[in-house]
Amino acid sequence: MHSVSLTAGVLALAGSISAQLQGFNYGAQNADGACRTYDNFNTMFSRAKTLAEPGFTSARLYTSVQCGSDNAPIEAIKAAIDTQTNLLLGVWASAGQAVIDNEIIALKQAAQNWPAGVKARVKGISVGSEDLYRSSPQGQAAGSDVGANAAQIVSYIKQIRNALKGTALAGVKVGHVDTWTAWTLGENKPVIDAVDFLGHNGFPYFETTKVNTIANAKGQFYDGLGATESVAQGKPVWVTETGWPVRGPKSGNAVANAKNSKKYWNQVGCELFGNRNTFWYTLYDANTAQTSLSFAVVFPDAAQGSKFNLQCPAVGWIRFTLDLGYLYEAYLEAVTYPV
Repeated sequence: MHSVSLTAGVLALAGSISAQLQGFNYGAQNADGACRTYDNFNTMFSRAKTLAEPGFTSARLYTSVQCGSDNAPIEAIKAAIDTQTNLLLGVWASAGQAVIDNEIIALKQAAQNWPAGVKARVKGISVGSEDLYRSSPQGQAAGSDVGANAAQIVSYIKQIRNALKGTALAGVKVGHVDTWTAWTLGENKPVIDAVDFLGHNGFPYFETTKVNTIANAKGQFYDGLGATESVAQGKPVWVTETGWPVRGPKSGNAVANAKNSKKYWNQVGCELFGNRNTFWYTLYDANTAQTSLSFAVVFPDAAQGSKFNLQCPAVGWIRFTLDLGYLYEAYLEAVTYPV
């Protein structure tokens, strides 16, 4: 084991690193299909803040429209303001122009209803989620639902930027979320040109064309992240979805259980948290299309706690930069926690 002395300057840098967004993904519905309400979101956001240090104080949404309404702002926005939770708002972009029109109405209404809160808490807007993947030959071969092509996503981005001018959401960073397989297709370069940031979704569990054991998962995640970064034109890449299921069928070589979920959390999550904008998948299950899978890291009943130990190893990689700009990494002793 190596020892490292950290100066006040390094500690200050560590404090700035911890300012990165750290949170979970939140669907508009519960696992049973019921619409999530203000109270649901308030409870989840409050609970996420208590999980491990320094707490998960950010949330990513897939739509800005409240479930069960045509174009009312999703109640998660007010819950985030009240719980001091930062937001990556979402816009659903695979259902055509009429849905985009409703998303814009909801965004503008939220900015009008809570201008100060929205300005303080909304850190980005993602126009779409894996739409390019779903519209690609690979996505279609996998039986994905209809997506949206690059020209459509670019058009939606332009519409949203224009619509939000003069509101409390004016100037908020606008991006798109997709898989590395979609980002690296040349036909999608116009989307990269249009966004302020790229959202990266990466799940080694689903990469069945590879030897996707848990032992290989960390390397496969970073291979995918690197592929997205290679086409990002220097723009920020946010990790918008990743995780490992605690329950589900075998996927290639990948086995879903709490032990492997904990390993993936330690090896991938704990390196990302505090160092890069990261939204883990997921706090509670919400995808009604994945009934055999569970990515949830906690039980719905708070009294039951988490499904594995969410505390990151007490000692791990410490990254720091000296005044000359050189990056040094010191690997300290890792502490392994039992599931």
